Amino acid sequence: MLIELRPVIDPEIAALVLAQQRELREADGGLDGQVTVTHDDIQYLAVVVNGRAVACGGLQSVDSATGEVKRMYVRPAYRGRGIARQLLAALEELAFRQGHSMVCLETGTYLPAAVGLYTSSGYDPIPVYGEYVDNPYSVCFAKRLPVAA
Repeated sequence: MLIELRPVIDPEIAALVLAQQRELREADGGLDGQVTVTHDDIQYLAVVVNGRAVACGGLQSVDSATGEVKRMYVRPAYRGRGIARQLLAALEELAFRQGHSMVCLETGTYLPAAVGLYTSSGYDPIPVYGEYVDNPYSVCFAKRLPVAA
């Protein structure tokens, strides 16, 4: 397994993000208030297994101190192998290298596996923020990153 930086325009990243969005629409049952806002300034990491990107996650700078995890997704056939946890750690490292002292994220209340991953990885619940404020199905988390020595 390899985790590598990929551009936003990478076709495998685009396919993973599309699959993630489809799965979210199926999971939320067509809930009102769900809005997908796309961003071109996200840095994506891809998890590559046997030459194929099987997972992705993005990092977007909110401000100089905070990075936001976006579009975490693991193809269903590769779930249960710890890939999401390794990808999340790599995104945190990317945020740290960019000088961020905190990472935040949003997920859906209807995604208990995602909520479990984030809470078991040291993320604490925070008030819903930004574009998620008016979405009753959003739940947000944050994690303070270690201070550089």
